[in-house]
Amino acid sequence: MDRERMEQELAETLENGEMRSEQAGEAARRKLPARTVIRIQAQADPVAVETKQYRQMAKEVDERYSRYDDQA
Repeated sequence: MDRERMEQELAETLENGEMRSEQAGEAARRKLPARTVIRIQAQADPVAVETKQYRQMAKEVDERYSRYDDQA
């Protein structure tokens, strides 16, 4: 008998729980983990730094990419 009573209480709890309310969408949203966004602000553009290092090692033949240096 005790087992049947516990199963009945569990069934009632599941049926009448928070998700059966009018604000089911809001309750589901609150149960989701919070989104975290990590942003790191760099002191220098890593592409520009690497490009500068390559330009120190070798010279470009036709200067195709020299416009990028002017923009960066």
